Amino acid sequence: MNDQLAAQCLSAREAARVLAVTHRAAKDAALHAMADALLAAEEPILAANGADIATAEGAGTPASLLDRLRLSPVRLGQMATGLRDLAGLPDPVGDVVRGWTNPNGVEVRQVRVPFGVIGMIYEARPNVTADAAGICLKAGNAVLLRGSSSAVNSNRAITAALQDGLAAAGLPRESVQLVEGGREVTTELMGARGQVDVLIPRGGAGLINAVVENSKVPVIETGTGNCHLYVDAAADLDMAVTIALNAKTQRPSVCNAVETLLVHEQVAEAFFARAGEVLGGAGVQLHGDARVLELSPGAVAATEADFEAEWLSLDLSAKVVGSIDEALAHVRRYSTGHSEMIVSNDATAQHRWVHEVDAAAVLVNASSRFVDGGEFGFGAEIGISTQKLHARGPMGLPEMTSTKYVVVGTGQTRA
Repeated sequence: MNDQLAAQCLSAREAARVLAVTHRAAKDAALHAMADALLAAEEPILAANGADIATAEGAGTPASLLDRLRLSPVRLGQMATGLRDLAGLPDPVGDVVRGWTNPNGVEVRQVRVPFGVIGMIYEARPNVTADAAGICLKAGNAVLLRGSSSAVNSNRAITAALQDGLAAAGLPRESVQLVEGGREVTTELMGARGQVDVLIPRGGAGLINAVVENSKVPVIETGTGNCHLYVDAAADLDMAVTIALNAKTQRPSVCNAVETLLVHEQVAEAFFARAGEVLGGAGVQLHGDARVLELSPGAVAATEADFEAEWLSLDLSAKVVGSIDEALAHVRRYSTGHSEMIVSNDATAQHRWVHEVDAAAVLVNASSRFVDGGEFGFGAEIGISTQKLHARGPMGLPEMTSTKYVVVGTGQTRA
């Protein structure tokens, strides 16, 4: 490990020891100070982001990635609001998950505690820098932030502001640190077992798979989102069109946007007659099977790769299915386990979808855009986990803690 990263790991560990015993009031004050510092540094942060955007545009970066990279006064304000929202949430540290008293009088309690040092490896989105810092801090953790080179100027400016806020509140600046360097630094961070307690990758499939497959540090896996919307035979079609439009176009470059549309054959003609103009007017390009091509003149033929795609754009795969069984089979084959929607007024269809779809979130008559930590009331989120161990779905404060058992007796010994 290079000297710089080794020093950062050591100082993060020292900061984590301070944060582990810091009371809620002090952490909340720090979150407000960090929010204030972000807003005070709006001009240098947006200037740094402008430099990143210019570099990305010069490199021919796709529009969807530019959207993830771009900051604005509104988005900066949302980052600050996210930090303040976290200050208003309960502190998970010290919560008793469960507890009991044994017949011999020994008390046993399972209590939430911080992980210690969390490493974040993420792509493009500089808002993650503030979100991750705030969540980790509130949960009593120090964080090492390894952002992508595409956002390096933005992340430097944001981290500097957050550290100023921490210092103003009397907490260690080293609680939040930006890790910089070439690809070898990422490899070293993944090998820092014993110095970093957990790694969280957030980005595309390539990044996530690389971390999961190569890290020696335990990983909480966030996932990509090939999210499906199934329009059932018993669907309210106006509702279905509204949800499809929102789930695809409200922000198409994010992981909880819909990427595949499945429509029951009994309502396909009526649905596409209503949806075609609405989706097309919003710039959505359908990639459909043969039946979709018949019903939507502007559609293009879908390939196998299209049904596997996380588009992150205004493209949308579409297929007409003969039954809910066919829809479920399609989801089982192509889903990445993120968020899966059904629009139906049939209780049996709803029940089957909820119980047979294997995903971090299943939605009935609601847009997948609600699968978000902020929308769930968690404040800013650290990411959306599609794994099944420890955490699944949007990860907020409790997911950034571990537990330990506290055993209290009055001198009892085991026979």
